[in-house]
Amino acid sequence: MNIKVVFPDQQERSLDAGVTVGQALEGWRKEGHVSAVAAKVNGALVDLSFVLGKDATVEPVDVSSKEGLAVLRHSISHVMAQAVQDVFKGAKVTIGPSIEDGFYYDFEYAETFTLEDFEKIEKRMKEIVAADYPFVREEMPREQAVALFAQKGEDYKVELIRDLPAEVDIVSIYRDGDYMDLCRGPHIPSTGRIKAFKLLSVAGAYWRGDERNKMLQRIYGTGFADEQALHDYLTLLEEARKRDHRRLGRELDLFQVNDEAGAGLVIFHPKGMLLRYLIEEWERKEHLKRGYDMVMGPQILKVDLWKKSGHFDHYRENMYFTEVDEQTYGIKPMNCLSHMLIYKSKIRSYRDLPLRYFELGTVHRHEKTGVLHGLMRVRQFTQDDAHILCMPEQLNSEIRAIADFVNYAMGIFGFEYEVELSTRPEHSIGSDADWDLATNALENALKDNNITYDVNEGDGAFYGPKIDFKLKDALKRKWQCATIQCDFTLPERFDLSYIGADGEKHRPVMLHRVILGAIERFMGVLIEHYAGAFPVWLAPTQCVILTVTDKHIPYGRTVHARLLEAGIRSETMFDNEKLGYKIRQAQLQKIPYMLVIGDKETAAETVAPRARDGQNLGEMPVEQFIALVLDMCEKKK
Repeated sequence: MNIKVVFPDQQERSLDAGVTVGQALEGWRKEGHVSAVAAKVNGALVDLSFVLGKDATVEPVDVSSKEGLAVLRHSISHVMAQAVQDVFKGAKVTIGPSIEDGFYYDFEYAETFTLEDFEKIEKRMKEIVAADYPFVREEMPREQAVALFAQKGEDYKVELIRDLPAEVDIVSIYRDGDYMDLCRGPHIPSTGRIKAFKLLSVAGAYWRGDERNKMLQRIYGTGFADEQALHDYLTLLEEARKRDHRRLGRELDLFQVNDEAGAGLVIFHPKGMLLRYLIEEWERKEHLKRGYDMVMGPQILKVDLWKKSGHFDHYRENMYFTEVDEQTYGIKPMNCLSHMLIYKSKIRSYRDLPLRYFELGTVHRHEKTGVLHGLMRVRQFTQDDAHILCMPEQLNSEIRAIADFVNYAMGIFGFEYEVELSTRPEHSIGSDADWDLATNALENALKDNNITYDVNEGDGAFYGPKIDFKLKDALKRKWQCATIQCDFTLPERFDLSYIGADGEKHRPVMLHRVILGAIERFMGVLIEHYAGAFPVWLAPTQCVILTVTDKHIPYGRTVHARLLEAGIRSETMFDNEKLGYKIRQAQLQKIPYMLVIGDKETAAETVAPRARDGQNLGEMPVEQFIALVLDMCEKKK
């Protein structure tokens, strides 16, 4: 029996039924098979050993592609689990997926894994790779798989199989050598295709992410198609460690997260608060320029409001609650409810719309301890939150204006970015018709602004689809910051209306949006993006005055006073230390300019600025230096 196979170049070939995908690709184009680690058959990802039994479209998945790299890394995670069980007898395996930058596997083991153990594990992994075991898929009845893993003492695998939907009768396992693992695949053809990997770290992780369950040990690693790519990534990791905002936050005296205060709660020091103030003041001015109204809502609202909005049903696990006068209140995780109450405070006309309410609103969210991370993931944070209430016919122009605002902001702070459109999630509220309208509105605005975007299926908010802007820092890492969410549902739930030109009541649409997102997270990204060396306009301290000897202090004080009066953020180092020591301290603090005051400068009443990169700007009057700094602030440099 022959079958028809169609390849990516639309070439059609007649092949014998029972041919594998790998054989089909090799016959189609030799080079298309060499670097393939898996394939797509009629759009579904499969092993190269998958048998073709009927007509199909076949597309190779190259190891250099995103999907191919994920298949490779998932296969490496299996090899790592195999090595761990070989080296550490009694270790039980749980799950081991590929992730964006690598892979992990969770283990139950009585002893704590250490970084020193990685050498033993990697040695065994290399032996498994050298053996070039084929990854062999095997399907079996569900109960047979339960018995198989129960016999091996793999309790977690038994639980996973038993928790599968009732209609699942057949499960798949993969073998390589004597090792086997429960997995739906696909995998690379054999362990010998693994060329470059590295184990990176170990951390605690609750089984299935539930803190009520047993604590497991998670080993993280990464893998690439070749050694050069791995080397480049490890170099990037080292640079990221140098830029870690938690370390720089301590060294530059910006903030702390103190267990005495509570996990996930940030305490800003003077310089950190000044940096935050500069960002927030810039935001306030930019919003006023664009016709936004400043508003502010309370930190707590009655639980009935959160039930009406749907947050109580769909977001309750992320919220905190408190009791006041025997009445339950929800501590706000979002700012939208107060903004809707402002809108509803009086009758609105179509002539009033759009209304743009902006709030630098502090919110609280119950994040699990394991995901908290410096400024990047906290329990209290402030969003540059705005809600735009408009007529449906105004949606396109409003969404496009927000996208322009985001583009302008990212340019100011020096970020490139990518865009995703996220659609309706499984658990959501609202009608299909409203979701279609909202999704189309976002998509059309992106197209009208000629913005390239990817579609992220099922990742919208529970009340509406969204556009996410993912900025890329100096190390090309992506961070979620700006977002636009289109919401037909909450205006309906809160019975918001406006009087149209026809004299009748109509329902407005609401856009939820942030530009920088959580100020705390954005600050963390900024610290790492600039490696703590902020541009002049953002630097908490823009210049430091260094005196050579005590006799230069009086003139140094005069210069300091003139700088402060001009609005230049200036500090002094008048202590009795050698000049070289003072310069090194200023460099460690990454201060943009150092003004050295010696005999020459004192006599001429000038300054000699030295940039933090070592460049000497030459002797100049104080007013000239002030003008230089103010010009850089004006130009956001």
